[in-house]
Amino acid sequence: MILFTAPETWPFGSSLALMVCLSVIEGAGLMLAASPSSLLDNLLPEIPDGAEGALGWLHVGKVPVLVLLILFLGGFTVAGYVLQGASQTLAGTLLPAWLAAIPALLAGVSTVSGVGGLLAKIIPQDETRAISEQSLIGRSGVVIQGIARDGMAAQAKVRDAHGHMHYVMVEPDLSEQTFPEGISVLLVRKVGARYKCIRNPHPELL
Repeated sequence: MILFTAPETWPFGSSLALMVCLSVIEGAGLMLAASPSSLLDNLLPEIPDGAEGALGWLHVGKVPVLVLLILFLGGFTVAGYVLQGASQTLAGTLLPAWLAAIPALLAGVSTVSGVGGLLAKIIPQDETRAISEQSLIGRSGVVIQGIARDGMAAQAKVRDAHGHMHYVMVEPDLSEQTFPEGISVLLVRKVGARYKCIRNPHPELL
C-alpha cells in the first residue's frame, strides 16, 4: 500500500484515476447510446495532409482518440508501478517521480502502438467510416443539445439506413436560420467534421 501512496508514484496514481474516470464515462455513454469517443472524434479536426504517416503508428484516425488515450494511461500506469516496485525491491528505495515517468511514458506510447494496432483490425477503417458518414446526408435527425447557429454547431442524433444511431454536430446551411433543441433537421452536406442542415420539411417521417 505504501507504494501506491508514496509521493514518488503520484504521476501513476493520477494516471490511474484519470483512466478510470474516462473508462466510466465511455461505459456510461455506451449504455446511453451516446459514445463520448465518437463525439470527441467528430469534434476533432481532420488529419492534415502529410501527417497520416507520422500518426499512423499510433493508429490515430483508425481507433477512437479517447480509446487511444485510455490505452496510453493504462500502459503508463502499469509500467510506472512495476518500475517503482522493482526499484523498491532491488534498491530499497523508490526512484524520483520524474525519472520513473520517462520509461513509463515510452511504455504508454508502446501500448498505444501495440494494442491500438490490434483494435484497428477490429474497428472499421477510415474509408468505411467515411462512407458511413456520407450516407447520413439526406437523413433526418433531431437537435438534442445546444442551439445550432451559423458558426456554432449543436449536437443532433441521426439514425442511419441500418437503424444505428449517430451523434453528430450540425450547423444551419442558411446563415439566417437557427435550430433549438427538439427541432427536426435534414442533413444536406458535410463540411469538415460538421454537417450542414435545413429544417426537416417532413418531420413526421423522422
